[in-house]
Amino acid sequence: MKLLTGQNVELVDGTLPDGAPTCDVLVIKNIEKWLVTQDLEDDEPLVRTILTRLKTLEENCALYIIVTDMGRGVVPMDKQARLLRDTCGRLYQALFAEAEQVVRIWYGIGEQIK
Repeated sequence: MKLLTGQNVELVDGTLPDGAPTCDVLVIKNIEKWLVTQDLEDDEPLVRTILTRLKTLEENCALYIIVTDMGRGVVPMDKQARLLRDTCGRLYQALFAEAEQVVRIWYGIGEQIK
Protein backbone atom coordinates (compact mmCIF):
# COMPACT_ATOMS: atom_id res chain seq x y z
CA MET A 1 0.00 0.00 0.00
CA LYS A 2 1.33 3.40 -0.91
CA LEU A 3 1.15 5.89 1.93
CA LEU A 4 -0.75 9.02 1.08
CA THR A 5 0.11 12.45 2.38
CA GLY A 6 -1.91 13.25 5.47
CA GLN A 7 -2.25 9.68 6.74
CA ASN A 8 -1.71 9.25 10.44
CA VAL A 9 1.06 6.64 10.84
CA GLU A 10 1.94 5.14 14.22
CA LEU A 11 5.12 3.10 14.83
CA VAL A 12 5.21 0.56 17.65
CA ASP A 13 8.63 -0.84 18.51
CA GLY A 14 9.11 -4.03 20.53
CA THR A 15 5.59 -4.52 21.83
CA LEU A 16 2.01 -5.28 20.84
CA PRO A 17 -0.36 -2.36 21.37
CA ASP A 18 -3.30 -2.78 23.71
CA GLY A 19 -6.64 -1.51 22.52
CA ALA A 20 -7.60 0.01 19.20
CA PRO A 21 -5.08 2.36 17.59
CA THR A 22 -6.17 5.83 16.53
CA CYS A 23 -4.20 5.91 13.30
CA ASP A 24 -4.65 5.17 9.62
CA VAL A 25 -1.52 3.02 9.39
CA LEU A 26 0.06 0.99 12.19
CA VAL A 27 3.62 -0.31 11.80
CA ILE A 28 4.83 -2.89 14.32
CA LYS A 29 8.52 -3.77 14.40
CA ASN A 30 10.83 -5.83 16.60
CA ILE A 31 8.04 -8.04 17.89
CA GLU A 32 10.74 -10.49 19.02
CA LYS A 33 11.63 -8.03 21.84
CA TRP A 34 8.12 -8.54 23.21
CA LEU A 35 8.29 -12.31 22.68
CA VAL A 36 11.37 -12.50 24.95
CA THR A 37 9.14 -11.38 27.84
CA GLN A 38 6.61 -14.18 27.27
CA ASP A 39 6.55 -17.83 28.31
CA LEU A 40 7.87 -19.59 25.20
CA GLU A 41 7.64 -23.17 26.49
CA ASP A 42 4.21 -23.71 24.89
CA ASP A 43 4.18 -21.34 21.95
CA GLU A 44 1.05 -22.52 20.10
CA PRO A 45 -1.42 -20.59 22.31
CA LEU A 46 0.94 -17.60 22.26
CA VAL A 47 1.01 -17.53 18.45
CA ARG A 48 -2.81 -17.80 18.32
CA THR A 49 -3.13 -14.94 20.82
CA ILE A 50 -0.80 -12.74 18.81
CA LEU A 51 -2.66 -13.46 15.56
CA THR A 52 -5.98 -12.65 17.22
CA ARG A 53 -4.63 -9.35 18.57
CA LEU A 54 -3.19 -8.43 15.18
CA LYS A 55 -6.46 -9.20 13.40
CA THR A 56 -8.27 -6.94 15.86
CA LEU A 57 -5.76 -4.15 15.20
CA GLU A 58 -6.14 -4.63 11.46
CA GLU A 59 -9.87 -3.97 11.72
CA ASN A 60 -9.08 -0.37 12.69
CA CYS A 61 -6.16 0.52 10.42
CA ALA A 62 -3.76 -0.71 7.75
CA LEU A 63 -1.22 -2.96 9.46
CA TYR A 64 2.43 -3.45 8.53
CA ILE A 65 4.68 -5.80 10.48
CA ILE A 66 8.47 -5.75 10.21
CA VAL A 67 10.12 -8.91 11.54
CA THR A 68 13.72 -10.04 11.93
CA ASP A 69 14.84 -13.48 10.76
CA MET A 70 16.07 -15.10 13.96
CA GLY A 71 17.68 -18.23 12.61
CA ARG A 72 19.13 -18.35 9.13
CA GLY A 73 19.76 -22.04 9.82
CA VAL A 74 21.77 -21.57 13.03
CA VAL A 75 20.43 -23.34 16.12
CA PRO A 76 21.50 -21.53 19.33
CA MET A 77 23.02 -23.52 22.17
CA ASP A 78 21.13 -21.56 24.84
CA LYS A 79 17.66 -22.99 25.54
CA GLN A 80 15.87 -19.60 25.77
CA ALA A 81 17.48 -18.45 22.51
CA ARG A 82 16.32 -21.69 20.83
CA LEU A 83 12.78 -21.21 22.17
CA LEU A 84 12.74 -17.63 20.88
CA ARG A 85 14.03 -18.72 17.47
CA ASP A 86 11.45 -21.52 17.21
CA THR A 87 8.56 -19.34 18.40
CA CYS A 88 9.52 -16.58 15.97
CA GLY A 89 9.63 -19.13 13.16
CA ARG A 90 6.16 -20.46 13.97
CA LEU A 91 4.76 -16.94 14.39
CA TYR A 92 6.29 -15.74 11.13
CA GLN A 93 4.87 -18.74 9.24
CA ALA A 94 1.41 -17.94 10.60
CA LEU A 95 1.81 -14.23 9.80
CA PHE A 96 3.00 -14.92 6.26
CA ALA A 97 0.09 -17.28 5.64
CA GLU A 98 -2.36 -14.50 6.57
CA ALA A 99 -0.48 -11.63 4.89
CA GLU A 100 -1.58 -10.08 1.61
CA GLN A 101 2.02 -9.25 0.77
CA VAL A 102 5.40 -10.49 2.05
CA VAL A 103 8.67 -8.79 1.10
CA ARG A 104 12.07 -10.05 2.24
CA ILE A 105 14.79 -7.43 2.42
CA TRP A 106 18.34 -8.73 2.40
CA TYR A 107 21.26 -6.31 2.16
CA GLY A 108 18.83 -3.57 1.21
CA ILE A 109 17.37 -5.47 -1.74
CA GLY A 110 13.66 -6.23 -1.58
CA GLU A 111 12.35 -9.55 -2.87
CA GLN A 112 8.59 -10.03 -3.27
CA ILE A 113 7.75 -13.46 -1.82
CA LYS A 114 3.98 -13.16 -1.74
